Amino acid sequence: MSAPETAAFPSRREQNKLATRRAIADAALAVLRNRGVGSFTVEDIAEEAGVSRRTFFNYFPTLEAALASVTEGFLDHALEQFRLRPSDEPILDSARAALMALADPMTVSPMAELFSLTQDNRTLARSELEAWDHCTTQIIDAARHRLGPDADELYLRALAGSIISCGKAAMSVWFEERGPDLSPESLASLRQHLIDAMGLLGSGFTATAPRGA
Repeated sequence: MSAPETAAFPSRREQNKLATRRAIADAALAVLRNRGVGSFTVEDIAEEAGVSRRTFFNYFPTLEAALASVTEGFLDHALEQFRLRPSDEPILDSARAALMALADPMTVSPMAELFSLTQDNRTLARSELEAWDHCTTQIIDAARHRLGPDADELYLRALAGSIISCGKAAMSVWFEERGPDLSPESLASLRQHLIDAMGLLGSGFTATAPRGA
């Protein structure tokens, strides 16, 4: 079996930038939680994060983009786990294993909370779902790195689109079942839905695909 892919360790400057971006995203979710949709501004988020308005816009073009980055953060973690998988493992097996590696259900908590809080606002709900689409390029790049530069472009794009669609489906089904419940049990259910959705994709959506395996 081939060795897992490795990534260069980020520089101190890159780490600081990632930390600032994460702080702004966390602040956006905290302000949304405390004030509710439509009751806060970019300035409120910047103040909560301890940064200037200018710094906010250095990282995010809009308030909605800052909130959407909460979901992007979870997907980034999943991609990190994907890149650690053996290079000769089937891609969809790696995708499912990457989600399983995020064993703590609380890893999905920020994404689940954002999804729950934005469902009554069409603009924010759309931005949250679009965050999945924004990760399409990263998924394509990760798959291309795995398969090599000669990988079929149609395959890569269809694969990425299918993964994104399965992720969205898992989120929607979870919310219909659980509503705004963010208990550990509910978050474990969301994590399992995401894993099962990748399993369905990997099995070609066979009717007998097992759940929770």
